[in-house]
Amino acid sequence: MSKKSLRYVCQGCAATHAKWNGQCADCGAWNSLIQENTPDPAPKGMGSKKGRAIEFFALKGEQEKPPRFVSGIKEFDRTTGGGLVPGSALLVGGDPGVGKSTLLLQVAAALAGTVSCAYISGEEAIDQLRLRADRLNVESAPVNLAAATSVRDITTTLGNPNGPKVVVIDSIQTMYVDNVDSAPGTVTQVRTSAQELIRLAKSTGFCVILVGHVTKEGTIAGPRVLEHMVDTVLYFEGERSHQFRILRAVKNRFGATDEIGVFEMGDAGLSEVENPSALFLSDRDTQISGASVFAGLEGTRPVLVEIQSLISPSQLATPRRAVIGWDSNRLAMLMAVLDARCGLALGGGDVYLNVAGGLRVTEPAADLAVVAALVSSLSGVPLPPETVFFGEVGLSGEIRPVAHSDVRLKEAEKLGFKHAVIPTQRSKKPKRLRDHGLSILEIDHVAEIAARFGPEKREQNEATANASTNSSVSQS
Repeated sequence: MSKKSLRYVCQGCAATHAKWNGQCADCGAWNSLIQENTPDPAPKGMGSKKGRAIEFFALKGEQEKPPRFVSGIKEFDRTTGGGLVPGSALLVGGDPGVGKSTLLLQVAAALAGTVSCAYISGEEAIDQLRLRADRLNVESAPVNLAAATSVRDITTTLGNPNGPKVVVIDSIQTMYVDNVDSAPGTVTQVRTSAQELIRLAKSTGFCVILVGHVTKEGTIAGPRVLEHMVDTVLYFEGERSHQFRILRAVKNRFGATDEIGVFEMGDAGLSEVENPSALFLSDRDTQISGASVFAGLEGTRPVLVEIQSLISPSQLATPRRAVIGWDSNRLAMLMAVLDARCGLALGGGDVYLNVAGGLRVTEPAADLAVVAALVSSLSGVPLPPETVFFGEVGLSGEIRPVAHSDVRLKEAEKLGFKHAVIPTQRSKKPKRLRDHGLSILEIDHVAEIAARFGPEKREQNEATANASTNSSVSQS
């Protein structure tokens, strides 16, 4: 029998150390090393055994592929790529209280009408799960509930081929393997528990959904190897004080990544939002300056959101930059482009930028909408109503085309928009964008935005207004 030796494992990066240190030498995290016992490897030449030969298969099989498990919740099915794949493993992460357990209980209840489902909780008792089911009005769904944390007991129960086809584990950080000498939630326990459950799911053919806690940085707790082990990683985003939630796929072996599903949290749980664009633009005021509409693309879904900006005089030595829902570094780049290429001095004031509705935009195509919002806020001139913007801005001020312009314009027309400001189409075979019924303005440089909506435009409007006033006075 091999001896046990001590080692210290970092809970952030899973690096091992021979002795305890206040800081992990690999990832730099403080106070993240936890003592764990591990058996020493067997001496060289002992315990070695020749492996068996593996069998190879062709890419195309003779058997038909098993159908996906479709829940009927369209936003969830869209995010997973059309439903759950038998034998797959999903990891769902999100902030505490955002609604992960609520969403998965609703999904399990919806799936239970066609396939057998089990919901295993390591954090709540059976009575607590039933209270949530009553609140969600799914208490009559044939979902099998269990409260357990031992992976050995769970694998013994689920090892039956006639067992449930969809299993929810809430959460993976509460599970433990009894032959691992460390506390639940540590790197070794999380990795070993997930490995055992995923191995059983793939050998038996059921779909396992693991709930993962997130750290204060917003990433799933534990080493990144956990995300590599599963087939799909979903992040459930949203503020607890805000009613809207976004389910985002950041990894999916069976569908598109960056696909999103939009939900609204209410008293009876989560409800689907089939048209997120109309939701994000529902309270929009077209008469204020500093607001533009961006025609974006989340996965395969076009989404229109409002981008708001505010530039105010600063009383600080270092002006403030506050960004919500966008990249602050990209905002600094666009401000530098407007200053260097258009002569618009934005650096002396406080700049605030917000993506309305709680959505986080990562597309470079939002550059043109942000530039239009900044120029409009600086001049005080509202942008034309019923107009959408999209395009990528380069360091020289040029505006570059982006992909799927026709999809963005079609969504804008569906929501009643009449105009679009887009990059000039330089492709050899330009698409017939005007077939969408929108009045399209193609521009090449950000200077055209500054000329149309900048301070010069404000002066022209004021001169026109003064001339009209003087004319009316002289006539009277």
